[in-house]
Amino acid sequence: MVASCISLVSLYSSFLRRSLTKCGLSSQVIDVDADTKIHFWGPKKPISLENSSNLEGDDQQKSSLVLIHGFGAPAMWQWQRQVSLLVPHFNVYIPDLVFFGESTTASSERSEIFQAKAIAKLMDKIGIDRYLVIGTSYGGFVAYRMAEMWPERVQKVVIASSGVNMRPSDNIELLKKAKMDNIEDLMMPETAKQLRVLTRLAVFKRVYMPNCVLNDFIEKFNHDNRKEKLELMKGLTIGQHETPNISPLQQKVLIIWGEHDNIFLLDVAKELKEMLGQNASLEVIKKTSHAPQLEHPKAFNKILYNFLTASS
Repeated sequence: MVASCISLVSLYSSFLRRSLTKCGLSSQVIDVDADTKIHFWGPKKPISLENSSNLEGDDQQKSSLVLIHGFGAPAMWQWQRQVSLLVPHFNVYIPDLVFFGESTTASSERSEIFQAKAIAKLMDKIGIDRYLVIGTSYGGFVAYRMAEMWPERVQKVVIASSGVNMRPSDNIELLKKAKMDNIEDLMMPETAKQLRVLTRLAVFKRVYMPNCVLNDFIEKFNHDNRKEKLELMKGLTIGQHETPNISPLQQKVLIIWGEHDNIFLLDVAKELKEMLGQNASLEVIKKTSHAPQLEHPKAFNKILYNFLTASS
């Protein structure tokens, strides 16, 4: 049948690429070291690996902002509802983490610390030494590590829907809710049935998707680098102990959470706020689960903008 040849996921990806281009961003790839290349969307300026002042005019007056995605679709899918708001006010960089999108490495490292180092190297390569960082879900782990390791570079950090303080027992409880046996099948679904379970947990307002669309999504985003992505999950240094080893951050920290997040419960967010210290604040968005930036972008964007533009 003709319909079986049409990929809605590919069509929507094309739409997102056009939307980001219209906002003034361009798709770029940089070798950040001998082993690793990072694909990202960034300002339409020629990249100079030697000139640290490659931004000109009004762009020099803007703060730089890095948006870090979670597991699942590439970065442009996860931050699509924020770009048009942020680009007029910030120099926005949206990287694909290693083994997502077009970002790859020959290194055997798989931790969120390695991902943080790769993004920090990217910013070094494009000549930006101070920036704001936002991370959602797995990307929140990376954002936390960046803020922890480079407090002189990361000016502010936003952690959205990300259980940086998670415990092994949290995954056990999550699997009970999902009625599944292992976290890999839940977070990296191979079947439409498994993806429906993840969607049920991650989205507050459910929208029915036919199996053909779900299978298309799995084919496009979960098959490539599947082995490596599973290794990323096992390589996490976060969540390995029942007593989280989380240090307070020097920067101002904004934690944004969905009131009904079933991946990382709201109690996790409240505890994280206390662990991160007096510089941390928590904002909860009602009628939202694990992806508030997509489910309630207007509320998310208002909270985000106010935090990023507030004087320190």
